[in-house]
Amino acid sequence: MLALLLDAVLVVVFCAIGRSSHGEANALAGLAGTAWPFLTGLAVGWIATLALYRDKFDALLIVPTGIVLWLSTLFVGMILRIASNQGTALSFIIVAGTVLAVFLLGWRAVAKALTRTAATRK
Repeated sequence: MLALLLDAVLVVVFCAIGRSSHGEANALAGLAGTAWPFLTGLAVGWIATLALYRDKFDALLIVPTGIVLWLSTLFVGMILRIASNQGTALSFIIVAGTVLAVFLLGWRAVAKALTRTAATRK
């Protein structure tokens, strides 16, 4: 499950960038506190995608896999941030949604393009 690992790393990178841009302290503990809601959302998305599309599951697909993962990471992450008294300002939701889309959908688009290019060269 290289795709799952890459998704998780990208979610943690998103959280680390956010913490860094705000000059947040407590590097590891703070990063864990920021990342867990989004990592939980990512896990929910992976479980849902595997359950719904088990016969046709493809981790590299943007639709449905990438979209389900992006939306579950964003929405479950925000719900858990609310439940744990972390910030959910509208501007943060917009930035988080945009960055998570670029990260979780972007690598899939690149992988698809590379796969397509490799297939046409054969």
